[in-house]
Amino acid sequence: MKESDVRKNAFAMPLTSPAFPVGPYRFINREYLIITYRTDPEKLRAVVPEPLQVDEPLVKYEFIRMPDSTGFGDYTETGQVIPVSFQGRKGGYTHCMFLNDHPPIAGGRELWGFPKKLASPSLRAEIDTLVGTLDYGPVRVATATMGYKHRSADLPAVKAALSAPNFLLKIIPHVDGGPRICELVEYYLEDIQMKGAWTGPAALSLNAHALAPVAELPVLEVVSGIHILADLTLGLGEVVHDYLAEQPASARSKHTLVGQ
Repeated sequence: MKESDVRKNAFAMPLTSPAFPVGPYRFINREYLIITYRTDPEKLRAVVPEPLQVDEPLVKYEFIRMPDSTGFGDYTETGQVIPVSFQGRKGGYTHCMFLNDHPPIAGGRELWGFPKKLASPSLRAEIDTLVGTLDYGPVRVATATMGYKHRSADLPAVKAALSAPNFLLKIIPHVDGGPRICELVEYYLEDIQMKGAWTGPAALSLNAHALAPVAELPVLEVVSGIHILADLTLGLGEVVHDYLAEQPASARSKHTLVGQ
């Protein structure tokens, strides 16, 4: 293959059969269960990278069911999103995510910097209850429950919340193990078509796990629960802060691997 062909065709790895296709990425009937809870403010500040700012000690624990997504297929994910502000813009910082499908793990990490890991989340209706669970291997890590469609929510307000900026910390190492990319990324959900939103009584239980440490942001008080159904497009991102910009290139490439 000629160099010009590599430059023309290289999008993602592997070169000849990328793990995910070129976007845009459209989601149909994307379903959310979001439990907002109050947590320990010191533990929260310890995991949110500057220059993001924490305004309140709140966490949104999300389960997202995606039965129809362009290029990524049918899958479910879950994780913690922390309400933050950046240069006066209020949004959400994605702290961790767990899902059961390889293309969105690869695409999410490589394109935007989503902190995705492989696990087994689920979101389903059980008679009168919406139930979200996260299993990491054989261990139950998280359980969320909410009364099914008890009250209709304010659709314009929910759409405005989904339209707020989202922030990610994209980290890609150099081939020598040192940092190559370390950036704060901002992205938005676009072309949102609301199909419904409901509130109801909600509960959340988090269990300790060494590799899925969601319980390190403990549940002190459940504030609210919301169930959302919408079609939307996942917009591409923009770098809003480069953590390595002030660091000389020579310093960025020098790194000693563990065990060397």
